[in-house]
Amino acid sequence: MGEQPIFSTRAHIFQIDPTTKKNWLPTSKHAVTVSYFFDSTRNVYRIISLDGAKAVINSTITPNMTFTKTSQKFGQWADSRANTVYGLGFSCEGHLSKFAEKFAEFKEAARLAKEKSQEKVELTSAPPQGGTVRRSVLPASKKASPSRPLQSPLTPESVNGAEDERAAADSPQPAEARAEPSHNALPFSHSSSSIGKHLEAELAALKGNNAKLTAALLESTANVKQWKQQLAAYQEEAERLHKRVTELECVSGQSTAARSAKTELNRTIEEMEAALKAKEDELECLKAEVQSANRFQSQRDSLAHKLQEVERRNEALEVQLGELERRLNANLREREVFRQSLRSLLQLLDGKISELSELRDALAKMLECS
Repeated sequence: MGEQPIFSTRAHIFQIDPTTKKNWLPTSKHAVTVSYFFDSTRNVYRIISLDGAKAVINSTITPNMTFTKTSQKFGQWADSRANTVYGLGFSCEGHLSKFAEKFAEFKEAARLAKEKSQEKVELTSAPPQGGTVRRSVLPASKKASPSRPLQSPLTPESVNGAEDERAAADSPQPAEARAEPSHNALPFSHSSSSIGKHLEAELAALKGNNAKLTAALLESTANVKQWKQQLAAYQEEAERLHKRVTELECVSGQSTAARSAKTELNRTIEEMEAALKAKEDELECLKAEVQSANRFQSQRDSLAHKLQEVERRNEALEVQLGELERRLNANLREREVFRQSLRSLLQLLDGKISELSELRDALAKMLECS
């Protein structure tokens, strides 16, 4: 029957540094599949893990091995044949416990299989003469695991990951309105000032909207650049995965592990294609937003031109208003002088009238006396 997978899980794989024998070196960029295999022809249990076409773990389980839990999500064991120590970082404690239980189970099975094979060897090597058959006891080899477990290189944050956060920029506030005109302004100047105020308020609102759209456009441009880079990376990864799938299909006599790797690669390709399609939809939405922002920009430019024309007209009207105010002040001064001269003339007339009345009275008396 050959080797068959009997248990699989996913974990981050590490190996001990061969020089220092203290630090862990990661052998996989991300979590990969780690499987127990059983070879029925040789009665052997093995731990195998593939990262693409590279076998990062190929360890035969022996009765002398020990799997040690160094933390809630990390475990290790020593392989004397490979002259190294393997470490596995799991996403949760349950996966680590399940892997440790299977390790102990298959270790016991390997011990029983070894004892049976030793008995067969002793029976076949016994002398044909009668007598007692002596069984030689093989010395147990020393464990290859280190004297104390190494520190786990993974933390829950490094295994599970952390989400990023964004921050949005505040939009600028509109400019202040101009001061109100003088109370001595004429009616038509009030109407032009109200129109100018209305246009200024509209321009301030458009400036605020334009600033918001500009900030959104800059952010969208940055996001587009980032998404283009991600799309290029996804396309390269998809091409690599397609090539890998083609190579796996061309390989004859694929094992169950290769077929499971092919299925996983196909699923990854489908997920990346879906993500690529979603990014393309987002790019289309961003293009539509950019076009609308350009339309708003043209409208803002036209309104700014109109506002400039209104401001020029206001300046001309203000000049005319100043000239009229000067004329009005001159007329008011002339009227005041005229009023003062009239008052003096009236006073003079009053004096003359009183003198005439006195003269009339005197003449009347004289007439009566004569």
